[in-house]
Amino acid sequence: MERQGAPLGPYRATKLWNEVTTSFRIGMPLRKHRQHLKKYSNCFTAVEAVDWLYDLLRSNSNFGPEVTRQQTIQLLRKFLKNHVIEDIKGRWGSENLDDNNQLFRFPATSPLKTFPQRHTEIKKTNTEYKDSIFKLRNLSRKTPKKRGLHFSQENTEKIHHERITNEDQENAPDNQEISQEDVEEVWRYVILIYLQTILGVPSIEELINPNQVIPQYIMYNMANTSKHGVVILQDKSEDLPHWVLSAMKCLANWPRSNDTNNLTYVGFERDVFKTIADYFLDLPEPLLTFEYYELFVNILGLLQPHLERVAISALQLCCLLLPPPNRRKLQLLMRMISRMSQNVDMPKLHEQIGTRSLMINTFSRCVLCCAEEVDLDELLASRLVSFLMDHHQEILQVPTYLQAAVEKHLDYIKKGHVKNHGDGLVVPLPTYSYCKQISAKEFDEQKISTSQAAIAELLENIVRSKSLPLKEKRRKLKQFQKEYPLIYQKRFPTTESEAALFDNKPTIKQTMLNLRNPKHHSLRY
Repeated sequence: MERQGAPLGPYRATKLWNEVTTSFRIGMPLRKHRQHLKKYSNCFTAVEAVDWLYDLLRSNSNFGPEVTRQQTIQLLRKFLKNHVIEDIKGRWGSENLDDNNQLFRFPATSPLKTFPQRHTEIKKTNTEYKDSIFKLRNLSRKTPKKRGLHFSQENTEKIHHERITNEDQENAPDNQEISQEDVEEVWRYVILIYLQTILGVPSIEELINPNQVIPQYIMYNMANTSKHGVVILQDKSEDLPHWVLSAMKCLANWPRSNDTNNLTYVGFERDVFKTIADYFLDLPEPLLTFEYYELFVNILGLLQPHLERVAISALQLCCLLLPPPNRRKLQLLMRMISRMSQNVDMPKLHEQIGTRSLMINTFSRCVLCCAEEVDLDELLASRLVSFLMDHHQEILQVPTYLQAAVEKHLDYIKKGHVKNHGDGLVVPLPTYSYCKQISAKEFDEQKISTSQAAIAELLENIVRSKSLPLKEKRRKLKQFQKEYPLIYQKRFPTTESEAALFDNKPTIKQTMLNLRNPKHHSLRY
């Protein structure tokens, strides 16, 4: 489970829950324990469960190293509530579990969550969308299903045109009028086809209902930005309140902000932070909205080292779908918490946890959560917020290639390249360059190979160094041989090759000459 997550598609959070509970049930060590002078077999303590599950979650790409021990305890409480585990007396249904030596065991059967039926409304809207002039059913045929692709901005400028017959060109008018509705449909179509290709799914409708994509939002988010790329709202009533903006500016620029000149009491920064947190936590829905929950949860499965660029590209497009007020709030929030987490001058805001962990724990659920309670919400949201903090400048900037692609599509329509059979427009697809998909084993081997090359280079630097004293060089080589014997043996396969390094000064000390004064024998007999 370390590198492989639940497959992309609908209800991914439920699939992850089943995967985690199954892995925990299979992998958690069981043994005998004594409690109150009585022995219990095939059980485990809460501490043991926290330790094991904590390591599992941190090594899983869906959750990552930002997972805290407290979050692990919360998940185990959900396990107890949902009868994934029970106490040693068979009790479950509550969340009475702490980081202690209380004994637990697995029930005879561990219930897996079932997938709800997709709503008929979604199926209906999907059918309606398929009947529009842009036929998304063709995407499955044209879009490669490789997942390890490398998104090339240069290649997106090259549009592959399908062959149009001379007869169609002659019958088509030179220039067609394009309505605002046509422009909006092009924006919807282009962003969906790019998103489907980046994620490598057979159908984008598995992740998002196309009618949930509002072209006006995309167009506004692309066109109305400040010099820093932040959305500018025409309707100021939808913006953050002035007092929230001032508070965020104060902490983002701490201690250089002009607003901090009149501080007169200790703990001011904690009060300001609580004010900001209260505002965001009281919002009626998360910044990424409830309807896009499934889409963002699926992107969390690309958050692996070799797919980082894919995740950034996908998130960049998904964040364009947000209502402009939500996108602006997200941009300002990410800028603030990113600056605060990197600010060494920021006073401590919590007695027990660091600033970065505090930012993630505080704002994760106001960024991503499901309309219905989902047991993995907190962990998934924390993973996403952590990634957004690290890459927010790139993710929340406007992708210029998208504007170019839309303009080329519109130009293509103006020239009348339309099929005569009423099957919609023949819209050219963008081209991509792809990386060869590798297995998890190959990825580990490549990672080890790269690490070994770096270590071998370190050894070579020690060998060739002319500034190191001979004694220090010997010490470093001896230490290196102890830590990395295989790499050392590869560099010095024989003792002769090792001795050749010290030809000018032999490794074995020569017998010291006897410098004592010889006894002077008397010349007299």
